[in-house]
Amino acid sequence: MATRGRGSRFDAIVVGGGLAGIAAASRLAESGRTVALIEKRERLGGSSAMSGGWFALSGTALQRRGGIDDSDAVFLADMIRTGAGFADEKLLAALVAQQASAIAAIDRANAWTDELKVSAGMTIPRAHLVRIRQLLDHLERAAVRAGARIFTGSPADGIVLEGTRVSGIRSGGDLLTAEGGVILTTGGFSRSRELLDLFVPDQADAMPYGGVGNTGDGLRMAWMLGAGLADIGHVSGTYGQHADTSDDEHELLTANYLGAIMVNSVGERFTDESESYKILGSAVLNQPGRMAFQIFDARVRAVSRPGVPLSDMDRIEELGHLVSAPTIAELAQRIGLSSEALEGTVRRYNEMAAGRGEHEPIRTGLVNGIGALTPLMTGPFYAYPAVTAMTSTYGGLSVGPDTSVRRVDGSRIEGLYAAGEVVGGFHGASYMTGTALTKALVFGFEAADAIARG
Repeated sequence: MATRGRGSRFDAIVVGGGLAGIAAASRLAESGRTVALIEKRERLGGSSAMSGGWFALSGTALQRRGGIDDSDAVFLADMIRTGAGFADEKLLAALVAQQASAIAAIDRANAWTDELKVSAGMTIPRAHLVRIRQLLDHLERAAVRAGARIFTGSPADGIVLEGTRVSGIRSGGDLLTAEGGVILTTGGFSRSRELLDLFVPDQADAMPYGGVGNTGDGLRMAWMLGAGLADIGHVSGTYGQHADTSDDEHELLTANYLGAIMVNSVGERFTDESESYKILGSAVLNQPGRMAFQIFDARVRAVSRPGVPLSDMDRIEELGHLVSAPTIAELAQRIGLSSEALEGTVRRYNEMAAGRGEHEPIRTGLVNGIGALTPLMTGPFYAYPAVTAMTSTYGGLSVGPDTSVRRVDGSRIEGLYAAGEVVGGFHGASYMTGTALTKALVFGFEAADAIARG
């Protein structure tokens, strides 16, 4: 891997080395194009490498082996519903239609696991756990073997125009030109307090997370050329991360989707725990101290999935972030809540779960309204204190189904393409688990194909 130095002319330049960027570079290089991949950090991976590795896919071999009857139509309908009608249905249809490219890439990388579950935004188990680092490494090796030049520690300073067409980029005082086009795969702006304050000030107090280099560079550069934006105002943090989580540890827990309840710092439930973790993230930011506890019993604790992101309670306990006690009253004391308040909350929830009342907030299922509620009655009892983290910003540049960046008026910025987290339009008001990685892989390939098509 090159770390410094520049070639001057390429068929294409990819800016940003996460999943979308590596996928684009590998596809371009394997098609015989000369390609430069530049990454501002010293190593590739970005937010993708920090993610849990969940991909939303339909009609897979793993689903068929499990007897799960999914379809492209249901997948599309679930995404439309999750986005509350704000997502661009043309982009969603293109994602579903082209997901075979993602499935094939995961096959080639031998990166599948046997983990499959229903998660936020889904009516059918569609979240596939993939060995994300294995996939990233496979794509990077393929890119290098095919001749892609990779420059790390090389931030892009600006986009270069020849007339009205994008013809290259500036990086560290050097000019790199691209006859076929430039692909922005620069990630989001989860690490930019300035952009969060500008676009979603009500979310700006979420815990900064995601790729350390995600400061909105690509969005800013394209915006200066008149690029339109999509979904920006819907960006929200993700609930379920411990406040002491490090960048090296993926520590999101969604025990609420397994049967836990969520209570605030005065021991009260305040939301339907089956909602998308993006909706829950916003709800938690409005609670005292901007945090909430996931409260559950031994039955929920027993379904921990070691090594499986979002469900690995064993690892969280190893980290010292899971509190336990033999009774609800003692658990309340250990986390600084009123025993009377927490006992009352659990009692009312148990009555609702048993069908003996409709206590507010109403909850009818475990996740997305699916799955039967069960009372929290079996000790010991557990509490996981968690906050809202800005793990990703799923609003960004306006693009067409071919990944071409569009201006505010809908016209194309010739020679400019974008894929991954820098792009908006796919998620709308909320977010289905696994769609971010799926769109990064699918549209990283599509951006490369668009350039190859000329």
